Amino acid sequence: MPFLNDPGIWFRDIFVDAGLSYSLSSFLSTIALVLIVILLSWLANLLAKAIILQVVTRIVKKTTNTWDDIFLEQKVFTRLSHFAPALVIWFLAAWALKAYPNWLAVVHKMTYIYMVIVGTVVLNSFIDAWHEVYKTLPIARHRHIKGYVQLVKIFVIVVTILVLVSVLFKKDISTLVAGIGAITAVLILVFRDTLLGLVASIQLSADKMLKVGDWISIPRRDIDGVVEDITLNTVKVQNFDKSIITIPTYSLVNDSFQNWRGMEESGIRQIKRSIFIDMKSIRFLDKEMKERLCRVPALNEFIQSAKLKKDMPGKDIKNSESPFFNPSQMTNLGVFRFYAESYLKNHQDVDQKQTILIKHRQIEGNGLPLQFYLFTKNNQFVPYENLQSEIVEHFLAIMSEFGLRVFQQPTGDDLQPILNK
Repeated sequence: MPFLNDPGIWFRDIFVDAGLSYSLSSFLSTIALVLIVILLSWLANLLAKAIILQVVTRIVKKTTNTWDDIFLEQKVFTRLSHFAPALVIWFLAAWALKAYPNWLAVVHKMTYIYMVIVGTVVLNSFIDAWHEVYKTLPIARHRHIKGYVQLVKIFVIVVTILVLVSVLFKKDISTLVAGIGAITAVLILVFRDTLLGLVASIQLSADKMLKVGDWISIPRRDIDGVVEDITLNTVKVQNFDKSIITIPTYSLVNDSFQNWRGMEESGIRQIKRSIFIDMKSIRFLDKEMKERLCRVPALNEFIQSAKLKKDMPGKDIKNSESPFFNPSQMTNLGVFRFYAESYLKNHQDVDQKQTILIKHRQIEGNGLPLQFYLFTKNNQFVPYENLQSEIVEHFLAIMSEFGLRVFQQPTGDDLQPILNK
């Protein structure tokens, strides 16, 4: 058949027989061949997508492995179908544009550029798919590699740009790379944050300093929340008030931050609160207070045990009720400390395996700070805050039984009697 032997001549003869000039007939025959190539490329695209959607999707759905499902979701196979029309045009362009070699060179160049761009898109989708596969592995909970993935994608894009520039301007890639080396200082200045973020990402990942899901606190930046994402340039944190804050990745290496991961993994959480005691209310136990406190069995045992301590040397003070050189004389604050420690050691929500300590802090002019140091069994936010409040409220309410008062700054009600005089 003439069409199969040389379709260009076949179309030209049809147009010549129709009464058109030879040159116009040659041009129209070329247009007809170009339209046929475009039609075939469109059909190739439809066929490739149909094969992927019908055949590949069914195969992927039947397998028990989840990795291929991830590749399908990231559209790796779908984007591969864009190579089909490009290949059709690449191989049939010489057939359609045989009479126009200059146009053939342009079409080949544009098709090559298109395939390079499609290849870059497919490669980036492939990288994203492997990243999603990695996140399903147990190691991903401790090693966050999104920064590395972004760096690889940037490298792929840079190589693509070099290839495209090389094709468009007919320059050797090695010449372009040498030119980039000459402007390295400018590139470092432009990509300063990216380079700092890369180094910081490596340090954060290698030292296991931070991962997605960690609760971190940076008071200087008003950050107190959970890490939502870690990229090459920024770390996204959702505060507990639901606000979103982004900070440069390298700032987490340059500045200090508090990571609460250890507390969450241990299942316990520290309580360290202080009550300021009015020092004027601290005194030795008198007979009345001692009798009242001894009605509590645990306190009675503690007070009586103090009497068994040896007195300091001196015949004149032996068995004396004088407080001087007498270790058996107890203060109301000392008994209260014993009570507070016993209360915490018998509390069901306090972890008895950890340290429980009642201690004095340095006096700073606002009374005597009495600090309670303990660990809770539940590290969840609401139960933790409720227990902390419950303990402080109980101690504040029971202190009057020991003759102790809380130190606080004077208010208008405190000054009113003085002003009325």
